[in-house]
Amino acid sequence: MTPQEVVEAHGVRLRPFRPEDTADVVDGLADPVSQRFMTGLPAPYTEVDARRWIDAGAPAAWAGGGTAYAVADPATDRLLGTVGLSNPVPARGQAEIGYWVRPSARGRGVAAAATRALSEHAFATGTVRLELLTNPANAPSQRVALAAGFHYEGSRRSAGSGRGGDRHDLLAWVRLADDPPGPAARLLPDLPGGVLTDQVVTLRRLAPEDAELMYRLHSRPEVVANQAPPVPPTREAIERRCRLAESGWLTGDIARLLITDVASGEPVGSCGLSYTDVARGEASVGYALLPDWRGRGYATRAVRLIAAWAFGSAGVARLTAGTVPDNTASHRVLERTGFHREALHRASLPGLAGGRLDDLTFALLPADLR
Repeated sequence: MTPQEVVEAHGVRLRPFRPEDTADVVDGLADPVSQRFMTGLPAPYTEVDARRWIDAGAPAAWAGGGTAYAVADPATDRLLGTVGLSNPVPARGQAEIGYWVRPSARGRGVAAAATRALSEHAFATGTVRLELLTNPANAPSQRVALAAGFHYEGSRRSAGSGRGGDRHDLLAWVRLADDPPGPAARLLPDLPGGVLTDQVVTLRRLAPEDAELMYRLHSRPEVVANQAPPVPPTREAIERRCRLAESGWLTGDIARLLITDVASGEPVGSCGLSYTDVARGEASVGYALLPDWRGRGYATRAVRLIAAWAFGSAGVARLTAGTVPDNTASHRVLERTGFHREALHRASLPGLAGGRLDDLTFALLPADLR
């Protein structure tokens, strides 16, 4: 590839940067979202920085074996963002792809289109493997990766650095030259319309603003007693759980949901689903309710909703739920939903001070769901 190349595909134009792009570069990189996730940027980002990028930074990327394209609107040639390749490893046929989009152009599929266009061009010119790294908190960027056909490969621990020198993980998404075209398949699809409801309870994805409520729920002694090991979570752990709930959904790790009462809009509790064996199509469910909402059938309704979604659009073949043997209230919830007691796994769960706990497992098949 050479800096003079122009690529037009998927409704975007990839072209060299020009001096007249300066104001649009500032618009994109002075933005708070860009500043948050692109921690190597100058802060504040000024016209001087933009001109330095256009005159020296982009040419240096090309000289180092990568690419630095302006993403433009084909109709107006106005800059919408940037996409480029960096960190080439010729021996592996590998490079890293990255992008940013101006605030006014977000939400229109520009980043995904540019990533697809450059990926296909790179594969056509000899690249075999492309990596895309995202901050775990940057769910929109993870959605871009999936839309552009990149598959989640794992977490690179402490591979990213913040402005204060702090370290954080990066999620690795990969696309190969022989991967099929189109978006990457997801283990956990989005909820239809963003919610599941039976007009009595509603389930929606857990969000950062739910952290205080979730800490209050999951630090209750009776809730802690029914998990393994029975250790109260820290506030920091709950805040992280809520902050990264969308990311966990996109990577296929776990679907965490808030349960609310439809009539009042009040939170009732939480539930979740995670795959235990992808190859066998097996997933597990869990749930917990606030005290004021127990004994009203809300847990049964929530489990029924998440099970129907799991067997439907999520493509799960079999659901399990593990409980401590003396949690009879949870057993009744599962049985009312159609779960069958299946096995008592003695001393299979970690307890306190090196002790072990029994696990009573229930299972549900699509035909069992009531």
